[in-house]
Amino acid sequence: MSEEQLPEPDRVDGAPHPRETFALYGQHSAEADFLTAVNSQRLHHGWLISGPKGVGKATLAWRIARFLLTLPPENEGGLFGNAPPAHTSLNVDPDHPVSHRIRALSEPGVFLLRRGWAGSTDSARDKSRQEGKFASEIRVNEVRDLSGFLHMSMADGGRRVVIVDSADEMNVNAANALLKMLEEPPARTVMLLISHQPSRLLPTIRSRCRELRLNPLSPEDMQTALSQAGFDAADSPALSELAGGSVGEALRLLQQDGLALYSELLALFATRQGFDRPRALNLANSMAGRGAENRFEMLLTLLDLFLLRLARTGALGQPPAVEAVPNEAQILSQLAHSPYKARQWAQTAQEISDRTQHGKSVNLDPASLVLDTVFKIHETAVA
Repeated sequence: MSEEQLPEPDRVDGAPHPRETFALYGQHSAEADFLTAVNSQRLHHGWLISGPKGVGKATLAWRIARFLLTLPPENEGGLFGNAPPAHTSLNVDPDHPVSHRIRALSEPGVFLLRRGWAGSTDSARDKSRQEGKFASEIRVNEVRDLSGFLHMSMADGGRRVVIVDSADEMNVNAANALLKMLEEPPARTVMLLISHQPSRLLPTIRSRCRELRLNPLSPEDMQTALSQAGFDAADSPALSELAGGSVGEALRLLQQDGLALYSELLALFATRQGFDRPRALNLANSMAGRGAENRFEMLLTLLDLFLLRLARTGALGQPPAVEAVPNEAQILSQLAHSPYKARQWAQTAQEISDRTQHGKSVNLDPASLVLDTVFKIHETAVA
């Protein structure tokens, strides 16, 4: 496999990598907070960029990296001395040499800490590299590579930026190694930690970082972001609703035809009899066989969302204001018509989550797992 064909653990299939994305939508507050720190000469060495998956955290990190590495020497006073003119934007020209080097991962001032190839030996990692298999976590050896980078940055005097994508994926040893670097940060170095779930990080790591919190995108920002990524955004309100304002999840829904699959799932419970068994069998069988793995994972995600929306409908006494698919409000209201039903659906959601996790761990046939799950939903519906 050539270098150009190698996959990346922090890239969404079919979408530009965040380092190749120059515009960020719907996160003006976070950008403004960072610029305020720069302009007030209080640029902290560690930043925790948090928020749900797919809302632009990595894009913001790369925007910050380009911005810091293109500040001219006369502007360094804002970081280390006399106050320069205030900066109002993180925008950097895509044709700037730093932009080109960052796109090619050849910028000497940036270190990207992310999951490496699977395997515990060099030969095993070489094999994983050829097969495109990544480790399930960031290990201490990847952090040791960062240590060498930081020592080099102290020697040559240039500004350095470290991006950790994502900090949630560090194992215990890697997290402790990174903590030592945060405790004694090299001069002229900014560390950007991307986190989907900050509560999973060591409290000592969180305490040594300033937080930039990113929020879910509005339907309007979602439409703009999807269009920029080269996708048809005609269904952006429904995509935004089902994706929870996450561009990354919206792209996954688009690529796996998630809206149609969610509509098919709801149709199982929309008949007069309350459950369409032949349709359920067809849906389950479509999850079996080679090449259906992504569709199966998408259906499991949609099942979780369906149960969550059912529980919320019962608890609030009304369905969501925006329908993800036509007739969703009617189906949700019929199935979750009271707070008591909401509690049933919440309990069912937990039971199904436990059963699907166990089923996946023992390699249960996907069709059987799906069929078992929809039957369980039917049981709750008629209880």
